[in-house]
Amino acid sequence: MKAFFHYECREGLIPKDPAELLKAPKVEKKAPTILSVDEVNCLLSQPCGDSPKELRDRAMLELLYATGIRVSELIHLESRDVNLSVGYITCRDEHKERMIPFGKVAKLALSAYIERGRQALLKGQESDWLFTNCSGKPMSRQGFWKIIKFYGDKAGIQSDITPHTLRHSFAAHLLRNGADIHAVQAMLGHSDMATTQMYMNYAQKETVRRTYAGAHPRS
Repeated sequence: MKAFFHYECREGLIPKDPAELLKAPKVEKKAPTILSVDEVNCLLSQPCGDSPKELRDRAMLELLYATGIRVSELIHLESRDVNLSVGYITCRDEHKERMIPFGKVAKLALSAYIERGRQALLKGQESDWLFTNCSGKPMSRQGFWKIIKFYGDKAGIQSDITPHTLRHSFAAHLLRNGADIHAVQAMLGHSDMATTQMYMNYAQKETVRRTYAGAHPRS
């Protein structure tokens, strides 16, 4: 309504803006869903078989939690973007690129997928994409949403898991364990520190709660 009357007044269609003194309602930002470390471990352990699909699913989930990249970045990774020997991936967009390290668990999952799963999914086709669907075509956001939803239900996780959940959990867990906020900001690719700061607030609350639980005689 404020925008409408502002436009009407600016165009000279009304003599005065009747909504000038109205205050817009404050939009409350919903806190992101952040899994506990135990929940993440349970989720990541669900694809435990040796089929090409399970090898791919485990590699995708492990890499997502290991690096905190966006789902759009995950499904658009090319094989050349992964350096297994050094342990980092390169994420690119039209403006910049960033290099993000990953640990030994993600490295093992990626190695298993690349060595024993990827070619089986490609079915003899050639593809630059690192992750494909079961037909050898590029993975879609909807396809990955179904994957993470399936394993979340299988793990018995009650939280509403979305493709962004592991990114949120990655950032919160790093900060809670003492990671430098600027390093986390760089890995996440945030241009605004305020966006990363919301994870710091969660980490501080968790630290306070753990300190209380460990120190109060009636905790």
